[in-house]
Amino acid sequence: MKRRKFISLGTLASVTAGSAPFLAAKTPLETTEISKRYQQGQSPWPICLDTATIRPASLKEKVQIAAKAGYDAIEPWDRELAEYEKEGGNLKDLGKEIKELGMFVPSVIGLWNALPPTNQAFEQSLKDTKNRMRMAADIQSQHIQTIPNTVGENYDQKYVSKRYRELIEIGINKYDINPALVFVKFFPLKTLGQATGVALDANHPKAMIIPDTFHMHISEGGFEGLKFLKGDLIAIFQFADAPASPDIATLGDKHRVYPGDGILPLPEILKSLKTTGYKGCISLELYNPNYWKQDLQEVANTGLRKTLEVINKAGV
Repeated sequence: MKRRKFISLGTLASVTAGSAPFLAAKTPLETTEISKRYQQGQSPWPICLDTATIRPASLKEKVQIAAKAGYDAIEPWDRELAEYEKEGGNLKDLGKEIKELGMFVPSVIGLWNALPPTNQAFEQSLKDTKNRMRMAADIQSQHIQTIPNTVGENYDQKYVSKRYRELIEIGINKYDINPALVFVKFFPLKTLGQATGVALDANHPKAMIIPDTFHMHISEGGFEGLKFLKGDLIAIFQFADAPASPDIATLGDKHRVYPGDGILPLPEILKSLKTTGYKGCISLELYNPNYWKQDLQEVANTGLRKTLEVINKAGV
């Protein structure tokens, strides 16, 4: 292992012999280097591919593309899992295949319509919510994204937090999966601050959020608040850049570009993320139709390379 390079055989001999004077005088290890455990030491975080970045392709093809490119993890969508089952596939077997290819699943997108604004609607939504949790659990996903698309305008934060807490309990206790809350400019719950507020008010030790650099930008919530968070609050970190045009008011997900190809201060964002102690995935999330027209393997390869270039530039 690479970390053995930091400890000489002579050091090991001294430790084995219980040399207290040596231990007291030893030079501290270079922890910043030891923490870089992914991508041949280039990243302190595993790098994940959101499957919507490469389409059209089957889920099985996307798994192969991500593995061939060298990603550490893959993040599929619920509709892909449903389609895979509909066509006769076994999700548990797919989960094993992902693991055998050297990857894991940090998150699945997601729990749609899982936070409606009334008790009756919430109860009615649970059947679909539980099935999505079950599918995600079958491929051994760690988290599933809780999407606030139906919380309603002028939502009641106390109510939403209570319902999110219930989803956490269902996910953990029945499916061994941790639902995490996302924020999206195009939904009523738009910003990092709003998502954090709901998660905190859920008053649950497993409440978590999923920041997204693109939506942090277009929601105009900004990036400064990130450094005030604790890394354990973050389930996965969605990563993309944004172009200079069109203007921010008209930017949509289709305008996402490769990291480093836009105007976002991604290296500074990653420096802030590092200070939180976050240890989860950086997930490349691009929904750009121009990329879908290109060779999907090359898109995956380029996305990983450019993500690593930004991480190296950040010096984390």
